[in-house]
Amino acid sequence: MHLIAVYGNLSISQNPQRRISMAPIQLINEASPIIAGIGGAFYFDEATVNRGKALGLDGFRFYMLGRCGVLGDVEAEVVESAMGYFSTATVQKIWNSAKNVLPPRVAGHEYMLCSQNFGVEKFSTLPHLKEYVAATKKIIAAQERSSLALFSGIAAEPISKNPAGAAMQVTSVLREMRGSIHLSALFSSGITAEMAHRVKRPNETSFFGWEDGPTPTEDDRSNWRKAEALTDDLLIPAWSTVSDSEGDLILSTVKKMQAILAN
Repeated sequence: MHLIAVYGNLSISQNPQRRISMAPIQLINEASPIIAGIGGAFYFDEATVNRGKALGLDGFRFYMLGRCGVLGDVEAEVVESAMGYFSTATVQKIWNSAKNVLPPRVAGHEYMLCSQNFGVEKFSTLPHLKEYVAATKKIIAAQERSSLALFSGIAAEPISKNPAGAAMQVTSVLREMRGSIHLSALFSSGITAEMAHRVKRPNETSFFGWEDGPTPTEDDRSNWRKAEALTDDLLIPAWSTVSDSEGDLILSTVKKMQAILAN
């Protein structure tokens, strides 16, 4: 049984500001794909890549060390468990070689600055950014941290004082929030990270370190769909903390961000 049966009705009955026509699961389903695109848009942006080069790291190494730097100077196995989707060999090679160049916590700080600077450059003209940040921070604060290491680390970083920088930063945090929950949902649904990757991104296996391997079966695809649905269900409690007007603001803001990035 999906958790919407429990949390969806509960959140509506206890939150009179939420319109029944916009249940939390609907907001999640509509906003999450947009947030996924925006939250990671700075990863390989030219300015981010150039900052990595200035620090002695190529784009891929700065991506992995910067994104997971909040975990500290840990073994590659820890990074693999927190990041998911990447093969063991890829994480071992990239993480270990990158942290020999730059301490992970330093890289994590620099990467967060890249996220903030990206927001300042792209989104400074958008209205109501302070309200957007306040609303998203409610969701982030309400999310249970257990088993969500990467999300917890990134969520603990200080928020930018610049509204546009903060808007991009919290959007990235929301992306990591769903991503961390999704890894738990994959495990619960009986599908490995490798097979989930082969289902979701069949044409991008090499980048993530997966070479020739098994072709997903219909059972694999079914389990992946179950994991996707479970992920959204598990997001319901935290997303239920925003009012209807706050939900509308979040959705309208990320749509405006998406439009800016599309141009």
